[in-house]
Amino acid sequence: MRIAESELIINGDGSVFHLHLRPEELADNVILVGDPGRVDILAEYLEDKEFRHASREFVSVTGKYRGKRITVLSTGIGTDNIDIVMTELDALANIDFQTREPRPDHRTLRILRIGTTGAIQPDIPLGSFILTHVSIGNDGLLNWYADRDNICLPDFEEAYKEHVGWNPHLPDPYFVKSSEELIRRFEDCTVKGMTISAPGFYGPQGRVLRVGLSMPDMVEKFESFSHAGYRITNFEMEASAINGLAAHLGHESATVCCAIANRHLKNSNTDYQPQVRKLIELALEKLTD
Repeated sequence: MRIAESELIINGDGSVFHLHLRPEELADNVILVGDPGRVDILAEYLEDKEFRHASREFVSVTGKYRGKRITVLSTGIGTDNIDIVMTELDALANIDFQTREPRPDHRTLRILRIGTTGAIQPDIPLGSFILTHVSIGNDGLLNWYADRDNICLPDFEEAYKEHVGWNPHLPDPYFVKSSEELIRRFEDCTVKGMTISAPGFYGPQGRVLRVGLSMPDMVEKFESFSHAGYRITNFEMEASAINGLAAHLGHESATVCCAIANRHLKNSNTDYQPQVRKLIELALEKLTD
């Protein structure tokens, strides 16, 4: 099946449209960060750096850590950007840019997002590292793709909607597990997380400034929800789409975040960069162990 030029746009230099990466520049290990500035922090730890590309919010570097090749890429904020990032990463790995056809041999990427998050449980202190074992997509992105039920957890979804009193005007939520292999690498040094990915920072995460919420008690309902040994631990804005598209496309994925706010305790830490650097060091060690 040849993919039309309008569906997969390839730049004149042979790079994919948004990310400006060429297939040979992509490593099997990929670290995603939201903040473009965080790419350069991660790059400090890499040797044999091959390039630095920048296009809009998408900044990328490929280099080596402990002799293992790693690509670091910024995504910007939100699952809409993740739709671009995950689709184009898979295209780089699994589509021949010359013939515009899928490659016969599937290449699996190991994709880890490192970010910041807001905890919602009172026993998760600021500075904790939360590993998303299960992602909750309040964003609705995965519902645009066929066969979403093949990779989702329907019993979680139904229990969640009933417990929360889900507003029918909102997109159907979806639940997707992270990579078991990545969970094993990080579970001994992180909080076990079930993470909500919200389609916004304010209302979709229960913040009220001048406009009220369609589900006024939703944060309390999220905090009290549990199912099959999991409880909701934190909010962020990308993990669900990463897990969902990775599962669809045959890649390994997980998200690990540093808690810089606690919504239950109503506290936050704006001086969180030292903790994020510790998380980066931990992630590099665990990925290359």
